[in-house]
Amino acid sequence: MDNLVRLNSVSDYNKRVGQETLHPLVSVIDLSKSKPLPHERLHFGFYTIYLKEIKCGDLKYGCNYYDYQEGTLVFVSPGQVLGIEPNREYYQPKGYALTFHPDLIRGTALARHMNDYNFFSYEVFEALHLSESERNVIVDCFSKIDFELKRPIDKHSKTLIVTNIELFLNYCLRFYDRQFITRDHVHKGILEKFEHNLNDYFQSDKPKTLGLPSVSFFADELNLSANYFGDLIKKETGKSAQEYIQSKLMDLAKEKIFDTSKSVSEIAYELGFKYPQHFSRSFKQSVGYSPNEYRMLN
Repeated sequence: MDNLVRLNSVSDYNKRVGQETLHPLVSVIDLSKSKPLPHERLHFGFYTIYLKEIKCGDLKYGCNYYDYQEGTLVFVSPGQVLGIEPNREYYQPKGYALTFHPDLIRGTALARHMNDYNFFSYEVFEALHLSESERNVIVDCFSKIDFELKRPIDKHSKTLIVTNIELFLNYCLRFYDRQFITRDHVHKGILEKFEHNLNDYFQSDKPKTLGLPSVSFFADELNLSANYFGDLIKKETGKSAQEYIQSKLMDLAKEKIFDTSKSVSEIAYELGFKYPQHFSRSFKQSVGYSPNEYRMLN
């Protein structure tokens, strides 16, 4: 953790980029007006969203998969680290940054729904790539927040700022849905790889050594964050990744139950269940019959 710069507050971030702090808990920064910055690894204590003005090649991640080059949104949540190892080079950032501290939204409807915005736990290479019209919508949201920050604070200020942040995040949900569709050729390949890896898992000794397959295991296999992988599978199949795995598991269990030379316990261990009774319970919940009842029916 050496060479890690900790930014605990919005004002810490503003000082780093050489900008005035208008509100202690939220800011909108035009990065083109900031001072040149060194390359550093940053630990964030607050939410940060970058609207990066990029050309393919400026980022190490995913250049072959960029659908648009007008702008890219990168989301950072409290506790995350972003950046590269320090060196002697400085760079002039471009684009915008929206920062807000969790204290800003405590007690609001937005705070209760922050877990709905899975993209805060996506990786950098799973960023949101915007079309020109989408970028205009995002800049307009930032402008409305900035307008409120530059006005004298009154009883409406917090409500309007938080409401516009929520509006911005809801637009991001819509635009990510669009991205899942427009990058369909990429995602189809991921779904095929997932299906292949899932089959390989059950044909190997992994169920006996690792247990039941997990969403995080296959996300790691595909070099994706668990949340992005889960959202992608949901968009492609209508099932969550866990539901998809469970469906595959039960289909395989049905096939194995036809082999009467094996006991239900043996089948349970082969599939990765630690305890046969857990397998029986899961099978009945999914199929409507216990393994032995299903065997007798067929």
